[in-house]
Amino acid sequence: MTNPILQLYKVLELEKKRHYRDDAVLGGFAEFARQWQVAALAAATDARQKAWVQKTAATLSAYSQLTPAARPQTIREILTELRQLHSAPPPAPPPAQPRRKKSPPAPQPGQGLLAPLTVLPGIGPKLAATLARLRLYQVQDLLWHLPTRYLDYSRLQQIKDLRAGEQVTIKATVWGLKSRRLSRNRVLTTVTLTDATGTIRATFWNPYIQRLLRPEHTYFFSGKVGIFRDQRVLESPEFEPASDDPTHTARIVPIYPLTEGLSARVLRKHIRAVVEKWAPQLPDPLPPAMRQRLGFPVLGEALRQVHFPDDAASLELARRRLAFDELLIIQLGVLSQHRAWQELPAQPLSLDDSTLADFLTALPFQLTGAQQRVLADIRRDIARPYPMTRLLQGDVGSGKTVIAAAAMWAAVANGAQAALTAPTEILAEQHFRKFQTLFAQLLHPQRGWPLRVDLLTGSVTGQQRQNVLDAMAAGDSDILIGTHALIQENVRFRRLALIVIDEQHRFGVQQRAALREKGAAFSREGTNTPHTLVMSATPIPRTLALTIYGDMDVSAIDELPPGRQPIKTYWIKPGARNRVYQFIRDQVHAGRQAFIIYPLVDESEHLENVKAAVAEHQRLQSKVFPDLKVGLLHGRLSGKEKDAIMRGFARGEYHILVSTAVVEVGIDIPNASVMLIENADRFGLAQLHQFRGRVGRGPHASYCILVSDPKSDDGRRRMQAMEQSNDGFELAEIDLTMRGPGEFFGTRQSGLPDLRLARLSDTRLLEIARREAEQLIDRDPQLTQPQHQLLARRITEFWTQKMDLS
Repeated sequence: MTNPILQLYKVLELEKKRHYRDDAVLGGFAEFARQWQVAALAAATDARQKAWVQKTAATLSAYSQLTPAARPQTIREILTELRQLHSAPPPAPPPAQPRRKKSPPAPQPGQGLLAPLTVLPGIGPKLAATLARLRLYQVQDLLWHLPTRYLDYSRLQQIKDLRAGEQVTIKATVWGLKSRRLSRNRVLTTVTLTDATGTIRATFWNPYIQRLLRPEHTYFFSGKVGIFRDQRVLESPEFEPASDDPTHTARIVPIYPLTEGLSARVLRKHIRAVVEKWAPQLPDPLPPAMRQRLGFPVLGEALRQVHFPDDAASLELARRRLAFDELLIIQLGVLSQHRAWQELPAQPLSLDDSTLADFLTALPFQLTGAQQRVLADIRRDIARPYPMTRLLQGDVGSGKTVIAAAAMWAAVANGAQAALTAPTEILAEQHFRKFQTLFAQLLHPQRGWPLRVDLLTGSVTGQQRQNVLDAMAAGDSDILIGTHALIQENVRFRRLALIVIDEQHRFGVQQRAALREKGAAFSREGTNTPHTLVMSATPIPRTLALTIYGDMDVSAIDELPPGRQPIKTYWIKPGARNRVYQFIRDQVHAGRQAFIIYPLVDESEHLENVKAAVAEHQRLQSKVFPDLKVGLLHGRLSGKEKDAIMRGFARGEYHILVSTAVVEVGIDIPNASVMLIENADRFGLAQLHQFRGRVGRGPHASYCILVSDPKSDDGRRRMQAMEQSNDGFELAEIDLTMRGPGEFFGTRQSGLPDLRLARLSDTRLLEIARREAEQLIDRDPQLTQPQHQLLARRITEFWTQKMDLS
């Protein structure tokens, strides 16, 4: 009963996290209880467990009718029973019977796919323990243990046509076998194979091969053709008796993840047995009309073709079908979250043209067309009585902050407050100074006095901190700028109507979810949920925006302000490094500053020719720039140490700053004109573009120099793309295609879904899934119609594992 127990535990913990609102699962606990009861009863092993399942399902079915005060106690009681049930000893086994050879037990009624692997012929406790290392415990786990790649042995060839170096399949008869002992533990067996066109030898190091291959019998052999003593030879090929339906040869052969002690043949044999028996019996979660409209096979056939495809076309169609299922479930989940978010109340923030004109007049520049378009989106969102949840993305220097300031002005103009969170103290201080300067020119539309902007970071302490907290709670302060600590501490506003999150991906998924949960609790007055605006300086490809940020509306500022100089980018080989050093010296003598970026903090014996910041800082300071001041910044420094170094660089105390990737998110240094990136091929395009954005923020011509000697075609293409394009959106799409979503942000992003077959670079399939999900939710918002209930169950299973993708 492990799986239903674990699933219920995760759902209940999520309900606690979401403050007992009956929205931890799609459709609420009443729908979840009905579906969970079926699976739990099937997995229950005795009458006591079955009785508990029925009682718990009845309690959950009535959960929505409980008062808010009664819900926490109900959840606590079920969790307590869950722990007791899960830790209770199993019933005593029956008395031992006399040992006798017998066939493996068949699955118990109701177990089916949930049965342990030991019910399958040929899988005993020892093999089951080996399979468990691959997290394969039940029959259904084998069904969903999908191939990672394939070998195409489907084209039969004649022996006379074989060429060295090719992967081939032949149908041949064993003519003879000869074994030779080369050492105590090594036996080489040479097998002569023949067909109507010729003869070839196959070599095996398997000492038992003579028991497996019988002379004058015909087999399929698949493997690579080598050359030994000027003769063609098959080196340890796969083989099996010739038949109309082979498993290991003469077809497109699946290659699965393995573990020590498990051979590919054994695993493939057991998976095929499970696929043939169980795949045709699987219920299909896709509504028949949708499946037929999209031209997809039924689920069972898709699984069969993914494991053991008839041909390449059938494999691709099956892969698309299963990938579509994954993307559809994600889209249904994020769209449901989006709709649930919009059901919460929020204070409408109207911003009329006259009030907006006051703000625009205070700006020393005019908004670009892209900024005006995005501002119109936000004005429309925040004027509604439900909370905005919008992602604002734009290239470095595109002017996202001024749009956020306009939204905050709207909150103040409606008698409310706004807050902005930044990932570091130094960035928070930079925003604070900018907003102080901007809003000092404006008077409060209702009160007639200057706006009050406050700063709250870890460095604001004592009475000064208490004064800020008191001012926010009393409503005397209009705008609060701080780090994400302001969402974790007991900060209270009188009427918080808007939250802006800067540099979204540095906050992480859990912090963003926490901010949403705490939104209404921030305010002393009313229960309105604040509008949320998330700003990302990393341009995000559309496919990622539809998944990681799928519950948000997305706006993009895809136009830079006029007059901003493009940064000149050059790719050089390591041998030209000294010329770059001289160029940096010339720039410093002209009054500029420079960054030098390294991929590592310390040197690694496992990574040859990859430079590290600490050692290179010492070399640069002592040997290359002994007359200049060279600073060092890396991730092992404390937050205060990093902020102090960045402040010193901003004040001109260092001519050159040596850093690791931590400088990717940093403050404006208008005087910096050179960005030198060592081992540039070790970074993704999106990250390289962020580094480049650290310079070019002042009136001076700026340069980005990539030092790299990439050994791969992808590495060379990344360098060429950086030289040719300054467009962050274009580079982001290239980066996603080349490196995959898992590395898009430079490190694994916890919000990325763990997908078996879907590729987030498949824009077309994702857009189809988005369209189908929107239509489905329009017709059946809670997925309660009979044809949608299996799909609803799949969504619940996925989202209880992923918790909050957004």
